[in-house]
Amino acid sequence: MSSSPLYPINPSRDIPWNALPDLPIAQSLWRTPDVLEQLGQAREALGRLHGRSVAIPNQGLLINSISLQEAKASSAIENIFTTDDELYRAFSETAAERMEGPAKEVLRYREALWSGYEYLQAGSGFTRDYFIRMFREIKQVEEGLRPPFSPTIIRQGGSGFNAGKAIYTPPRGAGILEAKLDNLVTFLNDDETYSLHPLLKMAIGHFQFEAIHPFRDGNGRTGRIFNIHYLVQKGLLDYPILYLSRYILEHKEAYYGALAGVSQRGDWPAWLLYMLRAVEATANLTFEKINRILAAREAILEVVVAQKNLRRPDQLVQKIFTQPITRVKHLTQDRTYAENTAREYLNQLVELQVLEKQTLGGNHYYLNRELYSILEE
Repeated sequence: MSSSPLYPINPSRDIPWNALPDLPIAQSLWRTPDVLEQLGQAREALGRLHGRSVAIPNQGLLINSISLQEAKASSAIENIFTTDDELYRAFSETAAERMEGPAKEVLRYREALWSGYEYLQAGSGFTRDYFIRMFREIKQVEEGLRPPFSPTIIRQGGSGFNAGKAIYTPPRGAGILEAKLDNLVTFLNDDETYSLHPLLKMAIGHFQFEAIHPFRDGNGRTGRIFNIHYLVQKGLLDYPILYLSRYILEHKEAYYGALAGVSQRGDWPAWLLYMLRAVEATANLTFEKINRILAAREAILEVVVAQKNLRRPDQLVQKIFTQPITRVKHLTQDRTYAENTAREYLNQLVELQVLEKQTLGGNHYYLNRELYSILEE
């Protein structure tokens, strides 16, 4: 395995890659006709999504639904699986009501998605602390960066011939992770010195973070949260509503293959093309879902308005489209309705076939089947 003069590759999968090159990468590694063409397509798709989402009066219509799907897909990449029913039901409950299990772990990702968004909105920028915060929230632990003695090795999974073989060994040693992360955050924050388009910087930054692999566990989910946060921070999205992990989940083998292609062959163009295609595809998917959600909302609003006894129909419909499962408390917690009125209205929506009532453990859940179906596809 020979090293490229433009990008010194990892000489051994079994030895810590302490010589992981600092950023930036050479311009010739990303400035190729294919990458630039795909960059244009990804920019166009993301710009269309941004423009559509800005025009929506109440972002809550999208924020909960899309971010839950992103959390579910990103967790599934790490083999943490939950059903949509379990996830939406858990989201409708308070933290104290939630049982331990995959759904609760997925919701931790969603909570990290939003706490990181708020952290960055406060003007903190990308820092070592940002990555540690995201990791801790996802994993619900107090530890930080891997200690220098931690012998982390990424191994081939499964039960095939190569199962258990080393795929990659990340950097390790006193001060090495700190130095690598400091270089990464400088690259991410300094747009004057490193003036690449944000989509390219996101893709490059994601690889670098995964190659540094700064934590014992949770690096994949932390890195995927970073992707969305970076696009918001650079103004390409207003809110973290891009469903990027779905593409990665559906093209999981290609994702890991493209990561390995950089470390083993210096193949940056293939990695960048993968990530830019992911952005284009998921921006288009999210755009379509937004349009379908809005159309479903308007259709149901017409039905609700026609029921003259339902007060504040617009607020009622807004509530049942904020998340797929509604409970009585969601209509009472901000004093929109009294408890008896909320229960009566939800049951009336069941009679109108707008909602589907489910009972579990003595609790009543009201499922918005139209919204559920759109998100499930």
